[in-house]
Amino acid sequence: MIDRYSRPAMKHVWSEENKYQLWLKVELAVCEAWTEEGVIPLEDMERLRHAKYDHRRMMDILATVRHETNAFLSSITEGVGPEGRWLHLGLTSSDKLDTALGLQLVEAGDLLLQDMDEAITALENLAVRYKNTVMMGRTHGVHAEPITFGLKMALWWEEMRRQRARLIDALETVRVGKISGAVGTHATVPPSVEDRVCEQLGLEVAAVSNQVVQRDRYAHFIQTLALIAASLEKFATEIRSLQRTEIRELEEPFDEGQKGSSSMPHKRNPELAERICGLARLIRGHSVTALENVALWGERDISHSSAERIILPDACLALDYVLSIFTRVVADLRVYPERMWENVEATKGLVFSQRVLLALVDKGLAREDAYAIVQRNAMRGWDYGEDFRKLVKSDQEVSPYLTIEELEDLFDYGYYTRYVDHTFERLGLVQAQVPA
Repeated sequence: MIDRYSRPAMKHVWSEENKYQLWLKVELAVCEAWTEEGVIPLEDMERLRHAKYDHRRMMDILATVRHETNAFLSSITEGVGPEGRWLHLGLTSSDKLDTALGLQLVEAGDLLLQDMDEAITALENLAVRYKNTVMMGRTHGVHAEPITFGLKMALWWEEMRRQRARLIDALETVRVGKISGAVGTHATVPPSVEDRVCEQLGLEVAAVSNQVVQRDRYAHFIQTLALIAASLEKFATEIRSLQRTEIRELEEPFDEGQKGSSSMPHKRNPELAERICGLARLIRGHSVTALENVALWGERDISHSSAERIILPDACLALDYVLSIFTRVVADLRVYPERMWENVEATKGLVFSQRVLLALVDKGLAREDAYAIVQRNAMRGWDYGEDFRKLVKSDQEVSPYLTIEELEDLFDYGYYTRYVDHTFERLGLVQAQVPA
């Protein structure tokens, strides 16, 4: 991931320095387990506990041997002495690689959960603040019936809570290690060593493995990140739509001194929301690669490795960045209730068409006949900009069934929002807490 979209904490998780330190952590944990098994003498283990890898030396060796694990081990053993012979005892490269990768994914996941908590809190604040702020609901991009902006935010809030639960589940799927040898039979390293290592590292043991941890686990993780990004893209797309000049019910933050265009000084573009949408596409693409990594030859091949070096860090870095941008947009969102109300009234009462239809049916008129009457008045309102309410009140086919007073009762926007409090109570949103 380019630096522009890399935040420091997540960048550190996926740094070469952190990766190799985790490799060393796994190798030493295996040595500790062998010591408990009585294989490595305690005095040798005491020396090994001070082992360090030399990055520069490792790169020099790698240029010759062209094998990352061997170069890594050689850079350590050169500085340790004869005790270095115990490193990597009974292991294959993937024992170290996949177990360390589990640790990296846990670190990355913890950061993503923090990001999600911040986004959820920002959405909660908007939902509660604008619970009763009436705005137009739209279907197919066309005015439907009124909702409230708070209800829209409550919908997003609940969706993000579902995504958080999915992320926790996905993290449990990848919170595993394997120390089972070349093809997973434990022929050169007993299960007791694997158990000790994973317990020490805070990982679950992959109950059965071949040479690698199975890649369906990582596909599940990446697909979960893609699903979270899909929700963020959905939210950002709606913000972009509602920021259009002719709607202008919302605007993402626009800082003093910021410029929206090189040629048009008046421009305030939803560029943060657009950035969220663009990076969501990137993460979604990585999920396809993760799925294709599931199928490997026999007990494993290496076709997955090159792709994972890109998709795992990039997906985590991109989602970490996108979540931070989304939280900023939501926390500083410009909301224009007056403009929302203007848009509600823009069609001059057309939104009440269903209420009039149902009222006529309730009075005994056939649905087909009632529909024709209401649609005729609605189309006149659409085509000529006339007030639907006035048209219905003066329609001689309506008056035998509905009085002016009854029609006035029908033309009440409060009808559409009377259960908003109930929905918030059902969600537990007013006193909502982000789950632990």
